[in-house]
Amino acid sequence: MKYQWAGLAVAIAAAGLSGCSDDTRSVEDRNSEPTRTLTVNQVGRYQVQPAAGESFLDDVFDEGAAEIVTYDATTQRLYVVNSNAKTVDVLAIDSSGSLMRMGQIDATAEGDSANSVAVHEGTVAVAIEADDAQAPGKVVFYSGTGLEKLGEATVGALPDMVTFTPDGTRVLVANEGEPNDDYDNDPEGSISVIDVSAGFNAPMVNTLGFSDFNDRADELRAAGVRIFGPNATAAQDFEPEYIAVAPDGQRAYASLQENNAIAVIDLQAMEITDVLPLGYKDHSVAGQGIDPSNEDGLNIRTVPVLGMYQPDTIAAFSEDGTTYLLTANEGDARDYDGFSEEVDVKDLSLDPSAFPNAAMLQEDAQLGDLKVTNTLGRTGQTNAEGEPTYDTLYAYGARSFSIRRADTAELVYDSGDDFERITGERYGDAFNNDNSENDGDSRSDNKGPEPEAIAYGVIDGRRYAFIGLERMGGFLVYDITDVNAPVYVSYTNSRDVSADMETENGALVAGDLGPESIVFIPADKSPVTGVALLAVGNEVSGSTTLYRLVLE
Repeated sequence: MKYQWAGLAVAIAAAGLSGCSDDTRSVEDRNSEPTRTLTVNQVGRYQVQPAAGESFLDDVFDEGAAEIVTYDATTQRLYVVNSNAKTVDVLAIDSSGSLMRMGQIDATAEGDSANSVAVHEGTVAVAIEADDAQAPGKVVFYSGTGLEKLGEATVGALPDMVTFTPDGTRVLVANEGEPNDDYDNDPEGSISVIDVSAGFNAPMVNTLGFSDFNDRADELRAAGVRIFGPNATAAQDFEPEYIAVAPDGQRAYASLQENNAIAVIDLQAMEITDVLPLGYKDHSVAGQGIDPSNEDGLNIRTVPVLGMYQPDTIAAFSEDGTTYLLTANEGDARDYDGFSEEVDVKDLSLDPSAFPNAAMLQEDAQLGDLKVTNTLGRTGQTNAEGEPTYDTLYAYGARSFSIRRADTAELVYDSGDDFERITGERYGDAFNNDNSENDGDSRSDNKGPEPEAIAYGVIDGRRYAFIGLERMGGFLVYDITDVNAPVYVSYTNSRDVSADMETENGALVAGDLGPESIVFIPADKSPVTGVALLAVGNEVSGSTTLYRLVLE
């Protein structure tokens, strides 16, 4: 059926991080306070250095040397996944906010590499994939002080994210279950729930799968859930990416990024109860445009394209009895040797009735190089060469952050085209840079600034969302005290877009690159007395950076 561009409503979701105390005052009381300014200043930074005989640019740069970051108030330490060294780096924070590495956890003793880390009251949980990525992985528990092993639990294939419940009695694991490159071995995605209430040396594991949704695949597709892997059941196709736990610990929510959906986990009944579609963002609507081309510099505009939200990081928080999800709408394609859905618009056959100006749209300076999926938008007809024709274009990610109701995934707020406009105002044609080179406008045709990381925090009664841009770098801050009307606050980015990718005094001249994760540290748990902090893991530059947050 031909798509009606003018009739589609937009949707986007916002971000949050459990573990932060929620303010109990009403929205009206909080919004009636005098206007105050949130200042953001860097106070500490740790730069991964190459091993003896290695070089930074060859062996650390763009090798994932600082990815997932978590903080433990008990030890006042950051734990940072260093995928390059296959370790978890342990960083001490002093009273000024300075960072110093004081230890490492070696993941190679337990499997291939660490993918994620979480900590609760002095105990560290590390998700480690198997040497065979399609085989079951494990979560290993360590003392946060002595770093000795306390126990382990076998979980599903490719454990990609781990988190504790608020009370610390259970550990949740998103087992992504990605296929191998030939796409002939596709394990099922799953959620492992590890009960550690009897001790970390005796964990009890309950791994929840999606097999109950296999018979509902057609129903879910009709509702907007993407189930499209070759010969895959729904259970194989669902690939949990990230988990957010509701503040009351009753439910958890997992992003199914490639599926453009959220899974709901009932932690009392111990079952996955629902898979909720996230819908599409209409980039033809004013305020929701994108720059779709690398050939035209800074040129954000409305285009006849739908964006799949496809969040990576999500977080949960509660407001007046309602749980909300914050989402960083990054986008991701399945692109394997055995199967790839990613295609340029210029390589599709566009239905002339839906796109009467197809020839113009498929020029490189228009939509020609924009990456879209070939799994959606087909008319059911073919052209003269027998190729399928398309009347709708679906691009990856929404280039935004969103706030949604957790129970229904209903969109409450979306940041629209803010991210590209804000970065464009600062950097001009150098915006939408890739994260490993300063070449300007090199990612407009593929997810733009690429929001990946998100965190939620409360500072002096005001609620904030912090969103990291994986490609362009840096993070944006939004005041979300009123969830229906968030307000942009600031954009912080140490990146020098004019610098070469070279080092000086052991650090990358271009600054921090590729924020992969963000952690908010509330003032009452901060090692810097009375001051909230934000920790950012930058995977490309291999740096962990700490910021001071003060509402003045």
